[in-house]
Amino acid sequence: MTALTARLHGKTQDWLRVTLSQYVTNGLSVSLGLVLIMLALFEFSGLAAASSAAVGVIITSLPDVPSPRRRKLMQILPAPLLGAPLFMLVQFTRQDSLLLGGVLVTGTFLAVMLMAWGKRGGPICFSLLFSMLFSMAAPPMTSLEQVISHTGWFLAGAMLYMVWAVLTTHLLNRRFRAQLLAECLHSFAGILRTQSQRFAQQPNHQALLEAMLNQQASFADQLQTTRDVVLESPTTRTRQQYAAMLLSLLEARDHQLACDLDLDFLLEQQATVPLLPALQQALNAIATDMETLGMALLLGQRRQAIRPIGDLRPQLADMLPPRPATRATLVPDPVRTDAPDIAALLRNIADRIGHINDEAVKIAALARGDVVPELSLVRSQWQLFVSSTQWSWKPLLGQLSWRAPTLRYALRATLAVVTGYVVAMHLPWATHEYWILITIVVVMRGNLAQTLQRRNARVAGTVLGCLLVMALLTTHPGAKALFLIVALSTGLAHAFALRRYLYTTIAGTVSGLLQAHLLLVGLQPTFAIGERLADTVFGALLAWIFSYVLPAWERHQIPGLIKRSIKAQGQHARLALALLSSTQTSDLKWRLARREAYDSLSALTLATQRTLAEPRQVRPLLEPLEALQARSYQLLAQLTAVKSMLLRRGQLDLERARPALLHATQCIEAELSEIPPKEPDVSTPSFSIAGQPYLPRPDLLVATDLTPWLLRRLQLACAIAHELRLAASRVRV
Repeated sequence: MTALTARLHGKTQDWLRVTLSQYVTNGLSVSLGLVLIMLALFEFSGLAAASSAAVGVIITSLPDVPSPRRRKLMQILPAPLLGAPLFMLVQFTRQDSLLLGGVLVTGTFLAVMLMAWGKRGGPICFSLLFSMLFSMAAPPMTSLEQVISHTGWFLAGAMLYMVWAVLTTHLLNRRFRAQLLAECLHSFAGILRTQSQRFAQQPNHQALLEAMLNQQASFADQLQTTRDVVLESPTTRTRQQYAAMLLSLLEARDHQLACDLDLDFLLEQQATVPLLPALQQALNAIATDMETLGMALLLGQRRQAIRPIGDLRPQLADMLPPRPATRATLVPDPVRTDAPDIAALLRNIADRIGHINDEAVKIAALARGDVVPELSLVRSQWQLFVSSTQWSWKPLLGQLSWRAPTLRYALRATLAVVTGYVVAMHLPWATHEYWILITIVVVMRGNLAQTLQRRNARVAGTVLGCLLVMALLTTHPGAKALFLIVALSTGLAHAFALRRYLYTTIAGTVSGLLQAHLLLVGLQPTFAIGERLADTVFGALLAWIFSYVLPAWERHQIPGLIKRSIKAQGQHARLALALLSSTQTSDLKWRLARREAYDSLSALTLATQRTLAEPRQVRPLLEPLEALQARSYQLLAQLTAVKSMLLRRGQLDLERARPALLHATQCIEAELSEIPPKEPDVSTPSFSIAGQPYLPRPDLLVATDLTPWLLRRLQLACAIAHELRLAASRVRV
């Protein structure tokens, strides 16, 4: 019964997290704006005007996602600005199949080339595609006046929605900040739970490594979206609290990575087995606290109602062997004086878990208002931490080569649309060309993995959506009821586009079919589910087939991603090891370098995942790629430990630390810049990952002297940089 109760509680929490997330809030905002605009224009000018305006609202709403308030207009303006001419051109050429085909070819190619701008360009791309395809769903216009009239209502809906989007972005900004931060807390809790499994007896290291890499890649993407909103203009007390919570979460992530340090060595020691479950329990406890805090933010609890997070350090201290008080009380191991003491390594791991707990305690205290946020750096230079909102030609110019994935995607999509359009005109049933083409453009993606995933979801969602629409139309609903259903289904499609594509497909099918029904006002269209399903299957089949035409296999992109990642790792290492320098008056450059190190590694991880869906003969070898990613995270973990010690410079012997830092910087730079490192001095210890570094046992020193630990971390960092270079050289694409 207890297990059933826990399972039901978990399901309820998952449901609440989705319901209260920024995705659903944004989707409801889209729904409300759409229904209000449609109802207002219906009362003002009738059903035809409202239906055309709805198309303008829908295509303008696609790029309307939680984002910074500043320049919100520039984020969504390209959609109607570029979509309106395509909407009008389709109307002008509806009577001429050849001219209409030319518009579809040109429009599809130009729209897909917008994918060169990445996450910003994707929604604009689909806005332009839907502008053309929804225009095909409308009845042919018989005069210039009708074309201009329908395009005018299209623009009216778009302009009204732009006003709505800017207004709601300002009104919901505080809510979005809390929701995005809550999502990051929940994702980080999942990472901690995966990390805790590493402390179990006989863990599946390979499976846990793959899970951790996937979670870290997803987390890095979430963090950048959160930075864009949470770090924007932290001028009020509440905004500063959220910004400080995010920065503490970034610090906790660094300490989580450092939890892997020395763990492989400890797992081999039988004496540590009884102690590791206690560390596992501590990590799970912090994860639970993070999830509870995230739920409190989603529920909008008052500061006083947020539960503080307890300090686990006393508990961690009790579960581990005590630290020796003085050097004299310890007896060196006569057999291996170079081996680090197991108890000391356990205390170090417990200390890192304690650092994670410290940040969790601080995050909760910030949420409660018990701690004053310190944000002098972010408050004055927050623009450096958020994504650029400027539209420039540089991304497009970088995709104009024959091997560029965006250019190949555009050519591939254009060929598929042309084929679908030509064949649709010769099918034996009463086909709807626009539905086939919509299926093609929403199923086909720039990579095979997403295409295959969307192909199956599209067919299944269309079946369910068609059944819902068929049942709905048998009740002969009025125009206002249809407006409401179109608005709700559009909002649901918007909300789950990045979460559950099957739900998006179902809702999108309902919205698309009913929108076409409204556009065909006066013609009394009949709805044939068999024809729609046939169109959907045909469109999905074409999208799948053309995914193999002019393919841009991931193996061609991976060398560039590896180069970017290794360059970012080298830059981060150089700046992290320079934090002790007297010339470093700010850690701003290091923070930016750390972000790039994580983001570039995330991009490489996602590309590696996508290769699994590609034909076996074109896949790169996964083992060296996974090794490269693992070494990259290990290097970040070692440098995190180094950074923590550099911040406690009073416990360092600077005469020994400064030359060691310089030597490590030169070594890592040489390894990661593909310049053969210089031969070490005879007095320089050799570097090795498999064996422990040849240092005096650091646990034999008094606790206030961190210099031996610093030297150990620097040696391991150099060794990992060497292993990273070797892993990169083994990648064959």
